[in-house]
Amino acid sequence: MSTTKTATSTKRRTKAQPPVIETVTCHICSKEIEKTDATEFDGKWLCSDCLESETFICSDCGEREWNDENAGSEDTPLCQSCYDEDYMRCDECGIVMPTENAYYLEEDDEYGYCGYCYDKLKDKQYIHNYSYKPMPIFYGDTAINRYFGVELEIDSGGKDNDNAHDLLRTVNWDSEKIYIKTDGSLHDGMEIVTHPMTLGYHIHNMDWDSLTQKALYLGYKSHKTTTCGLHVHVNRNTFANDNIRQEACIGRILFIVERFWEELLRFSRRTEEQIKQWTARYGFKHEPHEILDTAKKNGYNRYTCVNITNTATIEFRIFRGTLKYNTIIATLQLVDHICNMAISLCDTNIEKLSWCDFVEQIDSDKHPELITYMKERRLYVNEPIYMAEEE
Repeated sequence: MSTTKTATSTKRRTKAQPPVIETVTCHICSKEIEKTDATEFDGKWLCSDCLESETFICSDCGEREWNDENAGSEDTPLCQSCYDEDYMRCDECGIVMPTENAYYLEEDDEYGYCGYCYDKLKDKQYIHNYSYKPMPIFYGDTAINRYFGVELEIDSGGKDNDNAHDLLRTVNWDSEKIYIKTDGSLHDGMEIVTHPMTLGYHIHNMDWDSLTQKALYLGYKSHKTTTCGLHVHVNRNTFANDNIRQEACIGRILFIVERFWEELLRFSRRTEEQIKQWTARYGFKHEPHEILDTAKKNGYNRYTCVNITNTATIEFRIFRGTLKYNTIIATLQLVDHICNMAISLCDTNIEKLSWCDFVEQIDSDKHPELITYMKERRLYVNEPIYMAEEE
């Protein structure tokens, strides 16, 4: 009996190699992750958490963008092109809305509002936009022919329509003496603007005391901010009816401001840094017409210590805002005194003028608040007196 032996061929078995897992590093958190779990965006790899937290999808076109490029809001994220083409913000509350859904007030048709704000404002619009300029109403003795228009900025109490109404009612009980506007330079406030008034009318009929007390009661500040100014407009034709004599007087005004810059800076209650930010100097020259020529040649805009760009007025912008009655009146009286000096003195005498001469010629009977204020600020021939706190 034969036995058949079967030969079994053995094959060498090799151990299976694990698959290669490709990884990438997240651009935001630097975490190493599998490439299949990452997303490439804007040429950078992102993990799912960072993709969710650092980017958004435009709610209009569906494109993904970085968060800091969101031109819309958290609720309505938008790329810049979609926002520019089809969306806007409510000028009152800032909510993002389709442009076609905006409502416009009849008087301020440049500014659009959401339905809620439009309903709130349409029947009681007390705050006008910054460009609002009503027909001026002149108050006081017309024979005097010197009118002062005041712009008083108040902040920190809100751009609130009801507050504006309260302020208006304080002084507009028999006619419109003031109106209120928005101002983009303020954080959370508004600008009170008077119609043109003579100095006597400001003192005896305007009731600045009640207005400033009401503003303080409503929580507003003016001096105690870094944003607020007190600007005073004076009509050009108070200096002369012809352009040549007008400009000669304005040149002397610029000379006075530049000649006594340090004293007026102390009077203004501003710091040098604030002056540089809000009211540029023209620079001192030895003759009035040289300062005026420099102002014209250099093309200064209205953000100067004395703005001469308006056709009907010049504007003194050096003063810091205040809610103190005596300071407002003293400021008006100072501007009045500067105008008097520019009219009454020729160039030669203006050039010789010292600060002591300037102060000594203040009419103490007509300008008592100015005398008091100068003593408080140690500007009145070394006669300082107690100074109450500014608001």
